[in-house]
Amino acid sequence: MERKISKSRIEKRLKTKKDPLLVETIIKLKKTNPEVAKELAKPKRRWPSINLRDIDAVKGDVIIAGKILSSGEIHKTKKVVAWSASKKALEKMKKAKVSFVKITEELKKNPKLNNLTLVKDGKA
Repeated sequence: MERKISKSRIEKRLKTKKDPLLVETIIKLKKTNPEVAKELAKPKRRWPSINLRDIDAVKGDVIIAGKILSSGEIHKTKKVVAWSASKKALEKMKKAKVSFVKITEELKKNPKLNNLTLVKDGKA
């Protein structure tokens, strides 16, 4: 069972963040998508690192509140939204014609992050 986190708890975690872009993103997400805000409010060492093979196993478009790593291959054309990605992962996604978008850019187009599956620890 996953523990719920309150919006006030997310607010407390914001005080430890140094990156102003990350803080702004968490504040926006807190209102529209608290589940993703909770993941980004965690310490960076606890952010998920998801491999391409795990993304390939998930149906539909995905969002990752962490980093994409290049282990494995991706065969399905889909939209991947994440905070960051390794250089090799970006190359492999470009070769497979997968569109990669940063979370900050996706928030401008789709503030509620509709039609995206949150991937944590390699599982949707």
